[in-house]
Amino acid sequence: MKALVITIDGPSGAGKTTVSRRLAERLGYTYVDTGALYRAVALVALSEGCASDDDSRLAKICRHLVLRFENSSKGLRLYANGDDITEPIRTPEIAMFASAVSARSVVRESLLDVQREMGKRGGVVFEGRDMGTVVFPWADIKFYLDADLDTRVLRRHREFAGGHAGTSIAEVRGAMKKRDEDDSLRVIAPLKPANDAIRIDSTYLEIEQVVEAMLRHIGTQMK
Repeated sequence: MKALVITIDGPSGAGKTTVSRRLAERLGYTYVDTGALYRAVALVALSEGCASDDDSRLAKICRHLVLRFENSSKGLRLYANGDDITEPIRTPEIAMFASAVSARSVVRESLLDVQREMGKRGGVVFEGRDMGTVVFPWADIKFYLDADLDTRVLRRHREFAGGHAGTSIAEVRGAMKKRDEDDSLRVIAPLKPANDAIRIDSTYLEIEQVVEAMLRHIGTQMK
């Protein structure tokens, strides 16, 4: 059976990460969280005091940034220049800064080749915001996972409850609405479904229900 390239795009809180991981496990595929790559650039840029619109410095950061994913007993880990940055990139501040730097063409162009190299042999599930529209427009199967704002806010607030205690629902909602607007309205690679994407609304679905729905679509495509 052909090793497929599968993309899953959608906004924050729709369940992309968990669904993508589960789907990859069920298929025996590699899972790639492309959003983490942009968060890595954001983390380094913030640590160096680089503004989100300083293209010259961002280009330099990307040139010297060596990124790799590694499976471990703790799950998938992301390393930047040898340092494990899996936890440090999962903060609201990094998320917002990542949205800003991801709108810069120098950053997107730098990470484009990195992502395409990862998908060269197939057998990969890519999670992101422009996987099916820009990075892999020729992907074998494209999904767009969405949910209503209230549901996404509650999901993200529950995620933050463990490591970001004190973050209110109102703060999560404000940050998520801004992120949605920034990602959808940016000129370069805006968040939107690919024309041939299979759209799934996860508002009233459990994770396994979403995964099963995707597997059915994949099975249909492979017949």
